[in-house]
Amino acid sequence: MGLLDLLEMLGSEVEDTEEETFLLFSQTLPSQDLGFMDSRAGTIELTVAGRDLTIHQSPTLLSSNRKEGTTGAVLWRVSPLFAEWISSLGNCLFAQSVLRKESLVLELGCGVSGIVALALASQVNRYIATDQDYVLRLLKQNIEENTVKLKFPKSAKKNRNDTAKSAVHKDSIENIQVIALDWEHNSIESLPSLLGDSDTVDAVIACDCIYNEALISPFVRACSEICRLRIRSGQQKPTVCLVAQQLRSPDIFDAWAKAFYKVFKFWRVPDELLIDGLRIQTGFVVHLGILRNSIP
Repeated sequence: MGLLDLLEMLGSEVEDTEEETFLLFSQTLPSQDLGFMDSRAGTIELTVAGRDLTIHQSPTLLSSNRKEGTTGAVLWRVSPLFAEWISSLGNCLFAQSVLRKESLVLELGCGVSGIVALALASQVNRYIATDQDYVLRLLKQNIEENTVKLKFPKSAKKNRNDTAKSAVHKDSIENIQVIALDWEHNSIESLPSLLGDSDTVDAVIACDCIYNEALISPFVRACSEICRLRIRSGQQKPTVCLVAQQLRSPDIFDAWAKAFYKVFKFWRVPDELLIDGLRIQTGFVVHLGILRNSIP
């Protein structure tokens, strides 16, 4: 088991970005809006990975004129779907030990919800959720409030006692770290000091971070800089980069694919390895990238 086995499961590498764009956008895709769960609600209740969550968001901030961006103020549809998949029993990354209990995962542009962190943190050693300063207050609130809940729907919670709740809170919240990181305007030079002397990142996660062309270059640069930390550390196992996105504009997707291809070898995760909600006909796609020349 290992990375090479995972790549074999993924199938053919993307070698022609224009062909990848055509294959994806020639599908009959559902008619969708921008991709928000509910941009008008102050709170959203949902169940992810068998766990009831209450997510606070800010429609007011979303509709504000903040020039640095406001899209992280609300929950996007792809995030709970990705969280459900990556934390699911038998997920291909865990099955091939690319992700393990000892792993360190970093998410770029996590937004206010913290949903992927909440779903995945219990299965890894450390989870770092990053985004711009303006989302951090609600992000921390969502993580703190939802980590006191058990990983079962409400119907299964009735007979659980407070001791069990405290144990889950302690185990879940201590390995989630929230960090301000604006990858659009800042480099990640300070990240090694935040990771610690011996830590490098096993996986970079990004859910719906690419929705206009201006974001593509800084996004790819941030992904590559984080992945290069492992090379500099001398470790042979490369960092994997997981990018989940909604299929909106073929032009923006193609621009991202071309930029990503220059730095990363990458594969589309096939439908048979995904949950139903992330398969191509739903209008979402997940790609896995590895820095070129880093595969042993």
